[in-house]
Amino acid sequence: MDKTEKLISLLKEKKITIGSVESLTAGLFGSTLCSIPGASAVYKGGIITYSPSLKTSLVDVPAELIEEKGVVSIEVAKAMAEGGLKKMDVGLCVSFTGNAGPTAEKGEAPVGMVCMAIARKDKETYTFSKIFKGDRNKVRTECINEMVKRIIDLCS
Repeated sequence: MDKTEKLISLLKEKKITIGSVESLTAGLFGSTLCSIPGASAVYKGGIITYSPSLKTSLVDVPAELIEEKGVVSIEVAKAMAEGGLKKMDVGLCVSFTGNAGPTAEKGEAPVGMVCMAIARKDKETYTFSKIFKGDRNKVRTECINEMVKRIIDLCS
């Protein structure tokens, strides 16, 4: 059983529904979960908020927060996950915001930097960031793998 299958099984066992708010991953997390038969029992859906304006309009991330902290920040990842938790009415919601490359503007997040969050009903939101190495798709895939691992650890 691979890690994604293990995650789906664990969420089913614990009766936890999950949703995602994705920026740089652009739906890859949801797609990865849904590649596993039976994922529909736990995965309710995802919101892709690639642009800052959609982070604000779809999951209520304050525009001032994005302006102050930058779109690639722990604070924005936290707000994305918490907004998604409410909008989708799930037990757990994850978020991803980062720079998958190939370039970084001066003063912006370095290539490979990803900020992620896991919001859970009635629990503190868990946030983390990591710099992944590789091309765009490697960065995106690696942050999905990291998130799956972290959810398993949190829910086990």
